[in-house]
Amino acid sequence: MSDSTPAQAYDTLRVEERDDRVVVTLHRPEARNAISAWMIAELHEVCERLERDPRLLLLIGHGGVFAGGADIAELRERGRDEALRGINSRLFERVRRLPMPTLAAVDGWALGGGAELAYACDLRIAGPDAVFGNPEPGLGILAAAGACWRLPELVGESVAKQILLAGRRLDAREAYAAGLVLDVVAAGELLERAHAVLDRMARSSALALRLTKLVVDAPGAHPVADDLAQAVLFEGQDKRERMTRFLERRNGS
Repeated sequence: MSDSTPAQAYDTLRVEERDDRVVVTLHRPEARNAISAWMIAELHEVCERLERDPRLLLLIGHGGVFAGGADIAELRERGRDEALRGINSRLFERVRRLPMPTLAAVDGWALGGGAELAYACDLRIAGPDAVFGNPEPGLGILAAAGACWRLPELVGESVAKQILLAGRRLDAREAYAAGLVLDVVAAGELLERAHAVLDRMARSSALALRLTKLVVDAPGAHPVADDLAQAVLFEGQDKRERMTRFLERRNGS
């Protein structure tokens, strides 16, 4: 695992930078890590750094909670103009489009905006107490930061409507059965398992990961995009060296 280096100070986040990844802890213990406008601004700063220096991203929550939702006191005061600015949705879409893969390690509540932030990541892993839900209609609003279209893609239309319309919450076991999370592990092992997933990805070609993510996220059928991305990788020395090592291992040389 890469050595960590000090990162700049944040008010609502704890950020650890490593050579191949950045670990971001949502840290508003007084509010169950609720996503405030200030946290959104600080997460934009993290995204800017990762766009300049692409690395893997691990998102976790402090104190056994991922994020209990958006900051309701702030939401109550927002009006039409704030909604049209897409304060949360623009950030979550930026997370989604980061160059390298992203992983949310979820223990405890991931509700409302917290769930939508987890949905925006490429992968999710859960602790045994994880709970995903979108209770926004009970507050007179909708899940407008990506859940209404991301969640059907992740778990299918039927389950998504159960969550978005009927208020169903998915516990860790149900989230795993629905394909929302890749694994459920003991709370004390969650961080270690998350880093193991990142370790495995870090052993792959960084360029291959970036191009694979771009192609997977491209809308519709995209054979030309696939071919162009593969053409770039076929010309790289990294590909030749990796395949040579594979052949040498297989041939026992």
